[in-house]
Amino acid sequence: MKDSHLTLRLPEALGDALDARAAEDRVPKSQVVREAVVRYLAPERVGRAEPRQVTARELAARWQTLPHLTPEDAAAFADDIARTGDAMPLPESPWA
Repeated sequence: MKDSHLTLRLPEALGDALDARAAEDRVPKSQVVREAVVRYLAPERVGRAEPRQVTARELAARWQTLPHLTPEDAAAFADDIARTGDAMPLPESPWA
């Protein structure tokens, strides 16, 4: 199948956003645009795009920019999960 080529002009703010996203993801701008078009168009019309493989280096770089829980917030979150698990009824046995 031949690729379809497209040339387009973007407003400066959108172009800046595209540049920033491509730099953040460390991919070419054309890849960001292709992924955006695939997400915009219905999957039935385009076919599913394969998820992009993320390298360990990219994951490590992204991890540094993600928000992290404080130890207190993490403990409170763990307590909430434990309380919820204790409050849930056990499922009925399918063998009963």
